[in-house]
Amino acid sequence: MAFGQFEQDRSAPMVEINMTPLVDVMLVLLVVFIVTAPLLTHAVRVDLPQASAAVQADKPEQIRLVIDGAGKLWWNDVPLTDAQLATRLAVAGARPDTELHLRADKSIRYELVAKTLALAQQSGISRIGFITEQP
Repeated sequence: MAFGQFEQDRSAPMVEINMTPLVDVMLVLLVVFIVTAPLLTHAVRVDLPQASAAVQADKPEQIRLVIDGAGKLWWNDVPLTDAQLATRLAVAGARPDTELHLRADKSIRYELVAKTLALAQQSGISRIGFITEQP
């Protein structure tokens, strides 16, 4: 069965697209989706046992280390010296989940910040964050 024009000129190509197979496929897909959609929302009813337990929120220890404009160190709002910093960082570095939040004044030398970071890294603290202000 040939489709085309009724004219005798057979050298011209057929320019019409046969839409029948496309419509057939789309209708089959529509029927498949209509049949399977209710099956996807079906859930198995299970009576679960009830139990209560305390929620364990293991928050990591957070240390706020501040270096003010004069170069003085503050550990959680308590002033301390360089020697005290080394011992406190060593104790804090024993816990693997310790976080160091470093807040440094923009007018201090970078050398002091770099020494503090190196001391924290040598103490075993790997989670270090820099606290800044939004512009």
